Amino acid sequence: MVKNILIVDDESDIRELLEITLSRMDLEPYAVASLNEAKQILAEQSIDLCLTDMKLPDGDGIELVSHIQDQYPNIPAAVITAYGSMETAIKALKAGAFDFVSKPIDLNILRKLVSGALKLSSPKNDVKTEISSSAKTRLIGSSSEMNKLNKTISKLARSQAPVYIRGESGVGKELVAKEIHLQGPRHDQAFIPVNCGAIPTELMESEFFGHLKGSFTGASNDKQGLFEAAQGGTLFLDEVAELPLHMQVKLLRAIQERAIKPIGKQEEINVDVRILSATHKDLNQEVEQGNFRQDLFYRINVIELPVPPLRNRTEDIEQLTVHILEKIKNSYELGNLTIDNSAMEKLTSYSFPGNIRELENILERAAALCDQDIITIDDIQLTEESSSLQGTSELLVTNSEESSISLNKDQLEEYLEDKEKKAITAALEQTRWNKTAAAKLLGISFRQLRYRLKKLDLE
Repeated sequence: MVKNILIVDDESDIRELLEITLSRMDLEPYAVASLNEAKQILAEQSIDLCLTDMKLPDGDGIELVSHIQDQYPNIPAAVITAYGSMETAIKALKAGAFDFVSKPIDLNILRKLVSGALKLSSPKNDVKTEISSSAKTRLIGSSSEMNKLNKTISKLARSQAPVYIRGESGVGKELVAKEIHLQGPRHDQAFIPVNCGAIPTELMESEFFGHLKGSFTGASNDKQGLFEAAQGGTLFLDEVAELPLHMQVKLLRAIQERAIKPIGKQEEINVDVRILSATHKDLNQEVEQGNFRQDLFYRINVIELPVPPLRNRTEDIEQLTVHILEKIKNSYELGNLTIDNSAMEKLTSYSFPGNIRELENILERAAALCDQDIITIDDIQLTEESSSLQGTSELLVTNSEESSISLNKDQLEEYLEDKEKKAITAALEQTRWNKTAAAKLLGISFRQLRYRLKKLDLE
């Protein structure tokens, strides 16, 4: 079935250019010059996409976008803005526009925009099925907080507006970003997550934009940057607040111009990438303190999406626990791993300052400690208990023959893991790699030994 495209622009040459371009894409254009004419076509015809100029003789494009959002929410609308008018484009995105294209119109960019937008239009059921079948990540929970979040995600997936995902550490901001990607028209393209705090400052420009061979000392080969890797898809900037100020400037320009310049390359490369970002920090506060550029915050925070902490959706804890235990069971081949009622009650009454990530860690620990594949209340070690155990571990290190070692938390975990590896390896060698005998020698169950072997990469 031929798709119908509504073009709204009071300049006859623009209307003609768009009509010719869309006709060559085997689309049926309906071109009008005013807001009232556009509303009339929408009422009379089945429209699959609307392209509207911002300035119209009897109104503006944002008014038309709002009208479509209200009366025809399944029709994606894109706006045509004046060159360099990013603020106007952002207003349109906030009003619900799918995307924008700037004058003079780049026809390649226009074609990509139209193709992407039409993935969201009729036939609705086919699109929904296609997107659902491609999705591999699903958010767990049926609380009112999660229902609200999922509805917002579905709405945001239909737009190309940059989204700033706000939430505490461990709430699952990357999963939310991936869900936005998977439910949108870019679902069949790359989703590239990047932890901005994990990239060394001196390598950031190369990592984001790429470089040519020989462009600097150590550049032995051409390197594709993250923007190019995400071409046509989504780039998720996790912990975006960790970007240094000089890199914030370069990122701002890439987002504004939709173009990048790899190190050593003379020409810019156009990039078609949706930007999603997140941080556990308060970006407003970071802006006030001068740590984050206000203009970049304005660009990435077109729409803000808060993700609720786990303590605000305790009714989801049981469902999350079942899901996480299934993953642990499959990863470590632990058989029929379950949790009893007393242990579950202990979890549901806990506030989880570390959110879902903390729940995962608690359950992994419990899986290693429990007997007969049943996690009991004694196997559940919460934050206060874990702190006590850590203090005991530090005391053991201090009192050992290596008492001169001063360790921070990360070093302590690495040190203890190394000691555990050596103890397990020694037991296995002593029993000639008889795992049952080694477990008995170590004073743990066979299942616990199998879990530790997998966890410590000793298999």
